[in-house]
Amino acid sequence: MIKLPIALNRRLIRLVLFCIISIIFSISICLAADSVSSNQANLDLFKMAMGLLGGLALFLFGMEQMSDALKAAAGEQMKNLLAKLAMNRFTGALTGAFVTAIIQSSSVTTVLVVGFITAEVMSLSQAVGIIFGANIGTTITAQIIAFKITKYALLLIAIGFGMLFISKTDRIKNYGGMLMGLGLIFFGMGVMSDGMNPLRTYPPFTDLMERMKNPIFGILASALFTGLVQSSSATTGIVITMASQGLISLPAGIALIFGANIGTCITAALASIGKPREAVRASAVHILFNILGVILWIALIDRLAVLVTLISPAAELGLLASDKLAAETPRQIANAHTIFNVVNTLIFLPFAGYFAKMAEKFIPDLAQVKDEASSQIVLATQYLNPDLLDTAAIAIEQTKLEVLRVANEVRDMLTQIMPAFINNEAQVASNILQADSLTDFLRREIFSYLSKLAGERITAEQSDSTIKLLHVTSELKNIGDVIEKNLVTLLEKKAENNIKFSEEGRAELVEYHHRVLENYDTVIRAFTEDDKILARSALASRSELIELEYAYRRSHYNRLSHNVELSINSSNIHLDLINYLRRINSYNESIVRIILGES
Repeated sequence: MIKLPIALNRRLIRLVLFCIISIIFSISICLAADSVSSNQANLDLFKMAMGLLGGLALFLFGMEQMSDALKAAAGEQMKNLLAKLAMNRFTGALTGAFVTAIIQSSSVTTVLVVGFITAEVMSLSQAVGIIFGANIGTTITAQIIAFKITKYALLLIAIGFGMLFISKTDRIKNYGGMLMGLGLIFFGMGVMSDGMNPLRTYPPFTDLMERMKNPIFGILASALFTGLVQSSSATTGIVITMASQGLISLPAGIALIFGANIGTCITAALASIGKPREAVRASAVHILFNILGVILWIALIDRLAVLVTLISPAAELGLLASDKLAAETPRQIANAHTIFNVVNTLIFLPFAGYFAKMAEKFIPDLAQVKDEASSQIVLATQYLNPDLLDTAAIAIEQTKLEVLRVANEVRDMLTQIMPAFINNEAQVASNILQADSLTDFLRREIFSYLSKLAGERITAEQSDSTIKLLHVTSELKNIGDVIEKNLVTLLEKKAENNIKFSEEGRAELVEYHHRVLENYDTVIRAFTEDDKILARSALASRSELIELEYAYRRSHYNRLSHNVELSINSSNIHLDLINYLRRINSYNESIVRIILGES
């Protein structure tokens, strides 16, 4: 079976959904055409459907193009910003709004937040503020779409195309992708607008729009459509395009925007299926916030319409009623969308802690319901989220967290092995073997994830980062293999024959193991912090460890020459143990050289 890249799979799913919507839409128009009176018989249904569906396709593709380029250009900076500024719920809300406005994806923001919670960088209560703020960030899309610059769409596409395909610099290419995506958004809106123009005098459609005066109907219809296309931005674009043709009133447009906010809950719920509990909780908070927000405002739609009419630009005097509606309503809907999300955030932000507690109460930790009799290690990744593969900078950072999980497991194995040797505790071998099975699993998953990432659009620098992660993972696995295949076998042999070290020999082995472990910790810290100075200090200790190894070998041979019985009985195991620890330190050195870019 052929496996497709994750991003391509998502695009195929959207394509299938788009085709389904196209078929439903076409059938609806054909059925409606049967009831049309003779004076509407000249309505060109094929041309209209082609304009609407083609325009929607261009709009969605433009959104995807712009979003991908934004995430590629700003993903790393936005990730760092989110980690540094989200110290409390209020700065978290501001940061969430800013980050989402830049990367144009509240789902990516939420996934980042889940990673921070899992890594214990922030609490769920702090994360709630970011999720609330992310909703504000999504309103930027509506504000951009409301600008009437459709006539410049082809110019933006041409400039973006030139930057994307002529430039050899990744940054310029990303900016070109943004401009081209933005141009496609406005061009798609123009095509949809032209396709919708005949509907202004089409009775079945105007009757349908009359029903939109009932907010419940508008909210449900919009929520369903948003859930199908998996994009609130698509719904927003269509609503504002309809408003620009004077097809819907302001209250109806507001109801449709509310429905789009609920429709994104469907996307959030689907995205959380099979994810860690933290992701499910974050999704639950998002759903609860959006639904409560709509319930709060549903009876105030008319008053919100009055407010945005007062604060939004008015059309020129002398326009017909329909033209005035078409000129003013798009900006009014965009402003209503912004006010809705900003006010909801201000209202609910003080209760962020309660939202977190409710999510934790209704979605408890799996540890509370798992089989306590089972002591098996669960083979599962924590940070390798497929939804982040099209945001390379963030996907690489998440992969690094998974590599650090491997490093921690290897350290536990290395820590346990020496006391087990000293005390002849062969039962420790089973713990080490379980940990090694987890590191094997994580290595395979990391390699698979990074191979998928390589299939996405990544920069040369990001490609280098993925290669470094692969190399570090391999070296960590090599250390794990030395412990699992060599040291565990040696331990079992020593324990089975009840072989003991001499007091002096035991002290030397413990000290040498301690120095190797200490060097390992320095190397991993240098990798975690990308600290080349620390990496060089770890490399500088190489000569000291070599001298220490030779000194301890000479000391052991000296005991043999003095016929120390315990040293004679344990000689082979003693020397093999030193050899294996030396090999482990050589892998430490390899990781250091990877950090320094020398390998």
